[in-house]
Amino acid sequence: MKINGIGILSEQEQKCLIPLEQSENGLFTSGKDGVTGIYSTLDKKLQLIEFEDKTLTYVKSSAGHPAIYELKQPEFQAPAKAVLMDLDGTSVRSESFWIWIIEQVTQYMLGDKNFRFESEDLPHVSGYSVTEHLSYCIRKYSPKTPLAEAVDKYFEITEYEMNEIMQGRGKPGAFTPAPDLKEFLYTLKDNGVKIGLVTSGLYQKAWPEILNAFTTLDMGDPVDFYDAIITAGTAIRKGQAGTLGEIEAKPHPWLYAETAMGLGEKDKSRIIGIEDSAAGVMSIRLAGYAALGVADGNLGPSGMLPFLYNKRENESLMSLISIILGQ
Repeated sequence: MKINGIGILSEQEQKCLIPLEQSENGLFTSGKDGVTGIYSTLDKKLQLIEFEDKTLTYVKSSAGHPAIYELKQPEFQAPAKAVLMDLDGTSVRSESFWIWIIEQVTQYMLGDKNFRFESEDLPHVSGYSVTEHLSYCIRKYSPKTPLAEAVDKYFEITEYEMNEIMQGRGKPGAFTPAPDLKEFLYTLKDNGVKIGLVTSGLYQKAWPEILNAFTTLDMGDPVDFYDAIITAGTAIRKGQAGTLGEIEAKPHPWLYAETAMGLGEKDKSRIIGIEDSAAGVMSIRLAGYAALGVADGNLGPSGMLPFLYNKRENESLMSLISIILGQ
């Protein structure tokens, strides 16, 4: 089974995709109009429509904003000129904190302070945008709750908890720098590699994480250190200007595509991204870059391993240096 942009999949890798007769939007049918196959990832968040000469990716959206992008085969050539890094789960271990926030919102919707997520909920409340997470919780647990109400409650809780953290009173261990993060970042800097930080999180939730990690590691001001920091922008809420970043966040390609740092189309083969989530890996790939994966995310369960440059998760950031620098 050949999928353009992924290559020839091994028997083991084929298990990461589910064959379909028709795409969810009804526009494509396997065996008709040049379509040679249609496949879904295991987490059912993405669909691949295969033709003889191209593969399209249908990015689904709980918020009602799906899109179709062409998936191309990236060519990475070491040493890298730039590395694009995810924040949550890749640079900072904070996923349990944000799941806890979503859990509090669900408690509010249900009027039940004792509510806890089930293990089957976890892939749906991490790795994607806040809107996607809350939409899932509404569908499963509180269908009558308006999404706007849930979003407002999310930001109310987030602002309170972030202020507590900034004042030194917050949830213990909320944000922990990834192992070897400092050594990894300085190794890249010492070799002249530009570094971009890319997150689907809105600025008001992402910035305290970044600042907290750099304070912990005694690395100074992250704005001075990184060559670019891209977040999903600001919240779309009554009384303030917002951005589309939250709606068109990962796995849409725009956040990673924006983090060019002065490098043009001819440099794409010298840029590589690092992620721990399925949405992030697809965002990197749709932006036209090769992707590396780190462990402890949802890459395996979601079926994203075939999309990675080296087809596997890596246990540590430092284990990626030889790939990035070609050493």
